[in-house]
Amino acid sequence: MIVMIWKKSAAFIHGVGSERVKLLGFVTIGHFFIHWFQQFYPVVLPSLKTGLGLNDVQVGALNSARQFTMGALDLPLGMLADAVGRHRALILASAIVSMGAAYLLMGIAPYFFWAIVGSALVGLGTSLWHPAATASLSNKFPERRATALAVHGMGATVGDTLTPLGVGFLLVTFPWDTTLQMQIVPALLLGFLVWRGLAGFFENADSHPSRAGQIREIVNLAKSPLFIWLSVSIGLFQMGRLVVQTFLPIYLQEHLGYSPLVLGFYIALQHAMGTVSQPILGFLSDRFGRKATLFPSFIALGVLFALIAVVQPGIQLGLVISAIGLFFYTLLNVVIATVMDVADPKIQASSYGLTSLVTHLVVFPSPMLAGLLVGSYGIGSTFWFAGALVILGAFVLAPLRLYKGTRKG
Repeated sequence: MIVMIWKKSAAFIHGVGSERVKLLGFVTIGHFFIHWFQQFYPVVLPSLKTGLGLNDVQVGALNSARQFTMGALDLPLGMLADAVGRHRALILASAIVSMGAAYLLMGIAPYFFWAIVGSALVGLGTSLWHPAATASLSNKFPERRATALAVHGMGATVGDTLTPLGVGFLLVTFPWDTTLQMQIVPALLLGFLVWRGLAGFFENADSHPSRAGQIREIVNLAKSPLFIWLSVSIGLFQMGRLVVQTFLPIYLQEHLGYSPLVLGFYIALQHAMGTVSQPILGFLSDRFGRKATLFPSFIALGVLFALIAVVQPGIQLGLVISAIGLFFYTLLNVVIATVMDVADPKIQASSYGLTSLVTHLVVFPSPMLAGLLVGSYGIGSTFWFAGALVILGAFVLAPLRLYKGTRKG
């Protein structure tokens, strides 16, 4: 087995060339650290809440600020990455540095306002990285585009799985504010390495031509009833996800009394299960159609969200969180593919940015609404709320005419 893997790896390197493999390696490692900083956020959130003395609505506002920044900037920063192709290395490096700066700011400024600014910087880093990295690999691997993007995605999956454990260990070893401040060191170092390592790959990159035609296509897509209703469904799904992402760590640490290390284990469990289900759900959606995969998955995820509020801590809760992990991140890939089916082939990247813009602007208040529910009805109400949102999204999706898959007859 090891010999076979080695031979296939050698053949891949020989086929694409060592320089492109170097590019892929840098971007994949960078993607790992982007997701380190992304998944750092939910694990440190309960400690940040306690350290700053925040209430539940303020906690929701922190996550809302992060989501708002991502939603507002995905489209313009994607267009920027295409327009200034020669400077993509700087864009990618600045994504990493902005995240380190975000945690430094939250660690040294013990005020809610600066925590909001730091949360927004985390969102900025996410939006700076993903459009530029995806476009770079797509341009450099035109004949192996899917393979390159899949390898890039592996960096994210590994980062999502290992980060909660690593951050949980840091939080039981160092004070929460020190743990936050420490993140600037790897961010500056890795940002410099990415900038120097990738600068040569983009020296001859061309700027994107006029986007006037693409803008017309984007406007036409935005007016499409199918796109509008699909965006509503996606928005409800994302609202439910964001509520759970915000308040599950609070529930585990504050209400169940789990340590940051145990909290990290549960969040890692979510991501680890997604590595198993991701290729399966992707295949099923291509084979049997988007709706045949999304509708039952939305229903299952909504029920699982509600179950968090009623199952017993320990094994039962662990099983529910594991089952949530089968859908929590995996469904995003199918959702994105569904949008790409609807969009014109000439505006695939722009359609992703448009969907992100529309859904994030709608989604960002949901953690604050959930925070109000906590104050009136208790922490369990947030999970019922999240489940209801996702199930409603399934029924909005049900009548839409979506891609039916490759199966004949």
